[in-house]
Amino acid sequence: MVTKSKTLQLVFLNGDDKKVKLDLPDAADHLTSVEVKTAMKTIAEADAFAKDGVDVYKIPQSASYVERVVTNLFDDSAGNSKRATTVQAHN
Repeated sequence: MVTKSKTLQLVFLNGDDKKVKLDLPDAADHLTSVEVKTAMKTIAEADAFAKDGVDVYKIPQSASYVERVVTNLFDDSAGNSKRATTVQAHN
């Protein structure tokens, strides 16, 4: 079984000039660079997020769509949880 997901990843500099990522897994996947940059500027200018007195999202740096593909080889977790517990107990 193959599972695909797409996340919009926003990268900002915080008040200490360190990179901070904001991942948005349910974001629309057709946004333009202008739309995303405008939204990031709005987030930064809101000054609504701080941690330990440091602005978390101070300066927009970049934005990317990150795609992830997971291919499961097997998954025994559904019907065999009792057996897995027994095996672990003997190890």
